[in-house]
Amino acid sequence: MAHHNELGKIGEKLAADFLLNNGYEILARNFIYQKAEVDIIAKNSNMIVCVEVKTRNSDFFGDPQDFVTASKIKNLVKAMDAFVIENDISLETRFDIIAVLKNKKIEQVTHYENAFYHF
Repeated sequence: MAHHNELGKIGEKLAADFLLNNGYEILARNFIYQKAEVDIIAKNSNMIVCVEVKTRNSDFFGDPQDFVTASKIKNLVKAMDAFVIENDISLETRFDIIAVLKNKKIEQVTHYENAFYHF
């Protein structure tokens, strides 16, 4: 497995642990619909939360959350719509980003709630 894939899996584990430690219930991980993948789908209070996890070993090229593109957002919205319909969920959906910086010196998890809005 390539190093970036391993780092991504580590980041997703750190993000899931962060959510669990903050009272979220994990409903699904790596939910795939067509070409879209949602890293984590969680429930918090009366809300379904779509979480995109971005992991980097350095912020040299920019913050991890800056790499969520418009096309990625479009695919996340499509996948979440399918998840909500398939599971007959009638709760409001929120889109979050968890940015993870992880290297030998740093392990930083930052949660951005309502990082973008569906349209």
